[in-house]
This record gives sequence, C-alpha cells and structure tokens, in this order.
Amino acid sequence: MSTATEASLSRRWLTVMVLLAAQVMIILDQNIVTIALPAIRDDLGFSPSNLVWTVNAYVIPFGGLLLLAGRLGDLLSRKWVFIAGLALFTISSAAIGFADTQGLLLAGRFVQGIGGAVASAGLLGMVVMLLPEPAEQAKGIGAFGFASAGGGALGSVVGGVLTESIGWESIFFINVPLGVIVGVLAWRLLANDRGIGLKAGADVLGAVLVTAGVMLAVYTLIEVEHQGWNSMRTIGFGALAALLLAGFFVRQAKAATPLVPLRIMFSRSVAGANLAQALMVGAAFGFMYFTVLYLQQVLGFQPLHAGLAFLPAPLVIASVSLWVAPRLLTRFAPRRIAIVGLAVMVLGFVLFAQMRADGAYLTDVLPGMVTAPLGFGLTMPALMTLGMADSKPEDAGVTSGLFNTAQQVGGAVGLAVISTAVSARTAALLDGGTAQAEALTAGYRLGYTIAAVMVAVAFLVAVTVIRVRKTEAAQPEPVPVA
Repeated sequence: MSTATEASLSRRWLTVMVLLAAQVMIILDQNIVTIALPAIRDDLGFSPSNLVWTVNAYVIPFGGLLLLAGRLGDLLSRKWVFIAGLALFTISSAAIGFADTQGLLLAGRFVQGIGGAVASAGLLGMVVMLLPEPAEQAKGIGAFGFASAGGGALGSVVGGVLTESIGWESIFFINVPLGVIVGVLAWRLLANDRGIGLKAGADVLGAVLVTAGVMLAVYTLIEVEHQGWNSMRTIGFGALAALLLAGFFVRQAKAATPLVPLRIMFSRSVAGANLAQALMVGAAFGFMYFTVLYLQQVLGFQPLHAGLAFLPAPLVIASVSLWVAPRLLTRFAPRRIAIVGLAVMVLGFVLFAQMRADGAYLTDVLPGMVTAPLGFGLTMPALMTLGMADSKPEDAGVTSGLFNTAQQVGGAVGLAVISTAVSARTAALLDGGTAQAEALTAGYRLGYTIAAVMVAVAFLVAVTVIRVRKTEAAQPEPVPVA
C-alpha cells in the first residue's frame, strides 16, 4: 500500500470514528435518562403517568423521522444534514439541562428526538461508503455495531454515575461539549458532498405518510402498557397507523420518484435483516429495562450500583463487535454469523429467565449479562452487512434510515409486548397474595421468556428468509473526505 493510500485510509478511519462518536452520543441518550427518572420525578414533580413521557417525547419523533431524514441526506447533502441534526440535538440538550418545568423538559426532549433522528439516520450508510473495501468495511460495520449496541448498554452505566454524583441535569449537559467537538471535526473532515437532488426522490406525500404512520405506531405501542391492547384507543390508533403505512407502500409502487425504491424494501437480504433486527432489538429493550428494575426493586441496588452492574454488557459487545465479528465477516457469510449469534442470544435470555427473588448478581444476572450481549455483538454487525447489501450510493442514506427505523419500531413493539405481559403476571400474583419480590421476579422471568421466543423467531427468519446473491452486493463508491 502506497503512502498516499495509507494516508487516505487513515483519514477515512478518523472520519468514521467521528461519526461513531455521534452515534454513541445519540443512542446513549435514549437510555441514559431511564435510570435518572426517579430524580427527575422528585425534582420537577412528575406524576407516574406523566413521567414516562420523559422517554416517549424523545422516542416518538426519533423513530418517526429516521426514514425521511436518511432520504434527505441522499437528496441534499449527507454532511450538512448530519451537522444540522447534530446542532439541533446539542442545543436542545442544553435547554433540557436548564429546564425547571415539566413542559420545558418534555418540549426539549421532543426537539432532541428530532435532532437525533436527523443526525443519525444516514450514519450507517456513510460508514459503509467511506470504507468500500470488504475487510475495512467489516471493521467499520463492527465498530458501528458497538456504537449502537454498546451506546445503549453504556447509557445505564453513565446515567447511574452522573445522576448520583452530579445530578440528573448533567446527563444532558454532557452532550454540549461532545456535540460541539464532533460537529467541528465532521465539518473539517467530511467533504461538501452534493446529493442527487430533490427531483430524484422528493416524494412529499410518501414522506408525510411514512412519518405520520411510524410516529403514530410508536406512540400507540408505547401507550399499550397504560391503555391495554383491547382499548378503543389502541385499536383505533393502531388501525390508523396501519392504514397510513399501507398507503405509503401503495404510494411507493406508483410514485415516479419514490422515497424508498421498492427494490430495497422487497430485497430478501434487506427485508429479512430488518425483520430479524426488529425482533432482536425488541428483546434487547426488554432486557435493559427489566434488568434495571430487577436490580433495583428486587436486589436493592442503588442507581449507581445498578448502572455499574451493566458494565459487562458494553465490554462484551465491544470485544465481539470490534475484534471478533470483523474477522468472522471476512471469512464467513454474514447470514451464518447472524444465525450463530441469535442462537447464543436465545441462550442468554434463557439464563435470565432462571432468576430468583432471593438471587444474587453473580449467579442470577452475570451469566445472562455476558451471554446475551455476546450474541448481540455477533449478530448486529452481520445484520447491518445484510441490511446494506443492496444499497447503491444514491440510496445509502434511506437504506440506513430504514435499518434504524426497524430498530426503533422493533424496540417499541418488543417493550410494549413484554411490559404488558410482565405487568399482568405481576399484578395477578400480587392480587393472589404473593410477596412483592416473588411477584416481581416471576413477572420478569416471563418477560425474559418472551424475549427468548422473539429472538428464536429472528433465528428462524435468518434461516428461512435471508438470502443474498453474490451479484447483488455491489461495492459502493467511496465517499470523499475533505
């Protein structure tokens, strides 16, 4: 390799590292607030029913805008769409830290969700295009897998440390210097790319349909725990969301310049990878949520200790996705790696499902805390590779946005399904006179069992649905750097 080539590759990797830092920051913010909820409730006087909107106000716009934001990067400029989203995310983070009322905090979280979606939607596509060579691309996708999965797992650790040592405001203020640094580096390193133009895919009706449909679907799902699956509100909003999304698919089939080309949505590699990922991430959301509750409500951990108890998860994910998965992806088909990883993940949730009310961290939490992230770290880079397999340079952003949208919707669906079952099981046992610790633990065991089933279905999808022809996976042209 010539000196010039080595210098170019080093610069590309530096650019990738900047993009991954943004991904960690944005994904971490989805989970970091969870462990600070009691402190926010006490300080701002949230009721239990309103407190959940501290999370939901971020998740709804974030999940709903990913697909549109990814396409905007393709049409306008990936660099400037990313920087604009990052700026909005950073400014709103500062505003949330200064919020002294419930309304200001929730408004800030909503705007922060918009900024996070705009900034993160096209990141995977940018990484893939910056590293077109198979070996380097495998490393980049592995690193992105860690940034996504590890960022989520780190949220509990960082949130516990900051909340207990400084205060809940610090979990938002920390985004300000990080956002400024990442933004300046991105401005310096990314070239001033020009998109393919609005005329090549400015499907306004399609954009309205998919954004409204996904946002309404996410809202409906996160409200299931409070409204119930059989309520008229859930059924009505769910039916309207389905109608909007059906209209989007019809529109994409007929539009001269579709927002998402049908060849992407109906590719077996893309569709299978997105479906498997949605199921896997839904199970993972349940794992993070209910493990925190088990640690605090059953084992009696303080927020700081509960956060630190999650540390093995990001460490395992980092080890696997940064070093093991890239080497495997250069030797084996990503579908095979995904199948093995999903099987390992099922085992992890089965281990969690054995937890006891009088259990201990080393015996009831740590085995699953190592095994499930091991499977996740193997599977996520493989599914990312499959999910981007049919991506062309002009569609990389929307394909990346589609993958991220499946992740968010899958997380919302999974958490809604698992939460409803756990709450019903726990309530039934409490009504029957079971001790609180026993009832809670029995509910969590059921939740982990459902998570294991969800990942098992993802395993079957990987085995039966995903197929990639070698001729389909054309290598993208590299993205220039400044």
